[in-house]
Parts: sequence; C-alpha cells; structure tokens
Amino acid sequence: MLLDGINHIAWISKDAARLGQFYAEVFDADVGPTRPHGEDGKETMTIIGIGPHTELNIFVIEGNAEPERQTPMWGRGRIDHVGLQASSPEAFATIRQRLIDKSASDGAINDFGTVRSIFFRDPDGLEGEVLIATAST
Repeated sequence: MLLDGINHIAWISKDAARLGQFYAEVFDADVGPTRPHGEDGKETMTIIGIGPHTELNIFVIEGNAEPERQTPMWGRGRIDHVGLQASSPEAFATIRQRLIDKSASDGAINDFGTVRSIFFRDPDGLEGEVLIATAST
C-alpha cells in the first residue's frame, strides 16, 4: 500500500476547548493551542492529536451554523461518522468506561465478527466509533 493511515479529519465545532477536553479525558489526546486560521479573523483552528500520525483539525467559524445540524445515521452527508482504532484490548476497555462515565455512550459492544466496537457521541454531537480487532481480545 502507498498509504499509512489517515493524517487528519477536519470538522467545524462550536467549542474547540470543550471538544478538546473531551478527547483528552477519554482518549488521552494531545490538544494543541487554538490559533487564528483564514484571513477574515472569523475562524480558528485547534489540532487534537489522537494517534502517532493522526489528528482532528477542529475549526470554529463565527456565524457558521453547521455544528448545530444533526441528522440520523446515513443522513449526515458523505462522511457519516469517525471510526477510531483502540491501541489494545486494555485501551478499548478504558475508553469504553470513560465514555460511559461521561454519558457519551451506553457501553453497548457491537460484534461485527472481525472487530468489536462501541459507538459514542462527542460534545458536538458527532457520532464516533471505537474499534478493536476480535483477534486482539
């Protein structure tokens, strides 16, 4: 393969600090500083490191109502949700408990044969999924 995974996923948020705190507390993510982005002064960007070479690039854009729009699964547009790979079965269990503690997930584990997963909603309402290979468990 010519690729080595995903470098970043970018999305628009209403509150990058709240979102960063959630990803730091649940996933031990590294939250970078918020800095200006764009030329009109109405946009900021915060980078949240979620893996060795994977980031969430979070944009807050004054006047943009897109973060408020939520629709049911498969009605969210071309990208429906984000799937995050747990680094180990122990990490999967830790993440699952942290999501439950934050009321971001009911804790239900889905068995898809080769992988197990848990769905969650972050503070912006974005649906995410954490996965671990069944062979790892």
